[in-house]
Parts: sequence; structure tokens; C-alpha cells
Amino acid sequence: MSDYYWFEGIPFHNFGFGKEIIKEIRHKFVIRDEDTIILAYPKSGTNWLIETVCLIQKKGNPEWVQSVPVWDRSPWIETEVGYQTLINKKGPRMITSHLPLHLFPRSFFSSKAKVIYVIRNPRDALVSGYFFWSETKFAKNPESMKTHFESFLKGNVPYGSWFEHTRGWLSMRESENFLLLCYEDFKK
Repeated sequence: MSDYYWFEGIPFHNFGFGKEIIKEIRHKFVIRDEDTIILAYPKSGTNWLIETVCLIQKKGNPEWVQSVPVWDRSPWIETEVGYQTLINKKGPRMITSHLPLHLFPRSFFSSKAKVIYVIRNPRDALVSGYFFWSETKFAKNPESMKTHFESFLKGNVPYGSWFEHTRGWLSMRESENFLLLCYEDFKK
């Protein structure tokens, strides 16, 4: 179990993350026009969306999805390994992130990269997060659902407040390169 470190008021888990990486991502990483970015608050359907987009890219052929790990097909930009993979990756890239809008690479805002943001009912993200963090060794385990609920409401969980995260990204919803998906609609 590892504890969190805080960066600009937002907790991140220590495993595979670092303040220096997030600073470098925000100021130096170049988002390309041909990139596709999958964004979501944690436990909102990110991996499910990655799998779906990968199948769409390969016209339904599951060979790539079944043979290449998800973190190689769509690396997490905020992890040390994902960041290094993306820097060296050629051609159109698929990028995954849970970063809030204000920590995302500045280059994105002048690019034509396509963003797919999936939003999930906060109650369901809270419950899914509780069970996920209770069983993982990558982050501080919540003591109880009550303490996790209190931490969630205060934004003292990985990636901070669900409310601030979604409010930030929803401010982009009128952009031509931004697609908003609702987890519950996606499930239907």
C-alpha cells in the first residue's frame, strides 16, 4: 500500500506517478492533431471505452485487442511508463488520462486532437472506486465506505473531486473535437 502525494491540491498515488512527470506533461508534451484522447474520472468506464475504440479502429477485428495490452494500445499519459511510450510513439496515438483539465497538456488546447470524455453517475463512480481501492495495492485503501464517501465529497481521493473534474472537462463540450459520452447511456 502506498500513500498519496499531492500536486496542486489533488492527490495522486505514488505508484508510477510523480510530480515531475505531471509538470512536464502539462508544459512540454505535444498533443498532435491526429491523436485520440480518452478521458474520464476514475472508475467511470475508461477501460471499457478503450476496448470499444480499439475495436472501432480495427473495424471489429479483435486480434489487436486480444494480443496487445491495453496500456500499450492507449498509454496513460500521467504515468512514467505511459509518458515515455507516448513520446516515442509514431503515427496517430490513442492516449488515456484521468487528469483534470487544468493539469492536461497545454498543447491540447491549440490542437485538433479528438477527445472522448466519459462521465458516470458520481454515486456509481464512488462505489466502484471504493471496492477498487479496497482491493488494490497501488493506493491507500479506504477504511470504510463512510470514510471513503467523506473523502470523495472533499476530493481527497485519487485525481481529486469528481465535481471539479467533470465541471472542468464539461466546459469543453461545445468544442468540435470533444465527444461527451454518458456511462449509463453507453451501457444501454
